[in-house]
Amino acid sequence: RQVPSSERIRIMSGVAERLRASADDAAALINREMGKPVSQGKAEVLKCAYLVDWYAQNGGDILKETDFPPLPGFRRSFVTYQPLGVILSIMPWNFPIWQVVRMCVPTIMAGNAVLLKHAPNCFGSAELCEDLIGGLPGLPKGLFKSLVVDVPQVNSVLEHEIIQGVALTGSEAAGRAVAAKAGSLLKKAVVELGGCDAYAIFADADLDQAAEAIVSARILNVGQVCSAPKRAIVDKTVKAAFEQKILEKLAKKQYGTDFGPLVHSKAREDVAAQVRESQAQGAKLLAGGVDAPVPVAESGGCFFAPTVLTDVKPGMTAFDKEIFGPVIAIIEAEDEKHAIKLANQSHFGLGGGIFTKDVAKGESIAVKDIEAGMCFVNECVRSDPSLPFGGVKASGLGRECAAFGMLEFVNVKTVCVK
Repeated sequence: RQVPSSERIRIMSGVAERLRASADDAAALINREMGKPVSQGKAEVLKCAYLVDWYAQNGGDILKETDFPPLPGFRRSFVTYQPLGVILSIMPWNFPIWQVVRMCVPTIMAGNAVLLKHAPNCFGSAELCEDLIGGLPGLPKGLFKSLVVDVPQVNSVLEHEIIQGVALTGSEAAGRAVAAKAGSLLKKAVVELGGCDAYAIFADADLDQAAEAIVSARILNVGQVCSAPKRAIVDKTVKAAFEQKILEKLAKKQYGTDFGPLVHSKAREDVAAQVRESQAQGAKLLAGGVDAPVPVAESGGCFFAPTVLTDVKPGMTAFDKEIFGPVIAIIEAEDEKHAIKLANQSHFGLGGGIFTKDVAKGESIAVKDIEAGMCFVNECVRSDPSLPFGGVKASGLGRECAAFGMLEFVNVKTVCVK
């Protein structure tokens, strides 16, 4: 707390080099713990290093005092950013290194300590993070620590007087429970939850571009991504052509490189049940599905083929619920206005987007009409250290990344000097 922010940032910047040096071993560990293809795991770790570099370059400006016009009769009025203390970090398995680094690096640079509660199947990743971050030369011992606890112990940890806030990335149910508990204790909570992100494909869209973006983003991490494009809402005049493009793009993706198995057999059962429900409700299967062939290399019972459902409508599971697997739901829209209405017809509000050749129109709709924390035009949402990440409605509270993420767990203190 008493160390200047410039020194904290200098020390923490060393995490980037340690991440790069361990990228291959970390990728293999991620693959063992949750099944992500090694190439994607390595990309995750290198993205973490990029985040550290970004905060090392920009964190000093974010944390410096902000001057305001002095109050009448005062010499100076300004805001200073002071750490809250110890923050509990509850992180998921789908990006076991990225989620931890994304939260803890700016939080520690801001002067806080972090206690990590990782997913039970990722305690190896938690130990690696503790080694890479907690063991950093120059960082006080214990400033970053991994706790080997499970869900029943979380309330007890959160109730401890030393804990001043909590960050959670996870399911809507988990987020509601933790946010409610934190609220009862008057402790700050940042919760990044699920999404049922919709992408409106207008009649004038580049269908090849839209299909490639949606397929690639939806099968990344085999669909186990909160901000993945789960609903493709397509103008009826181009729906058939778009469906064909989706099938063509999907056919080129390879198991073991572009996608892998789901995290465990229970996850496969959950996705299969949601697909069956959607088909029973009237959705049409275009590719994949519950009975799709299993790759020879897959023997763990966790494989679910990339799947395309069409003729999906409001009220169907694939429209209303988040499917945490590689399932693209195609929905027909009468026109652009109808597409926007359908996109917003969700209790989630994480990300979304518009595909159109009229970029000015797409930008205007992204700004004014789409109910989401993030909206991209002619591309799918992705996280970057330089931009705030988070949603509205049932997709969470607060933001991660950029200046917004770094300032979530600080006391924004007003100081006036007469």
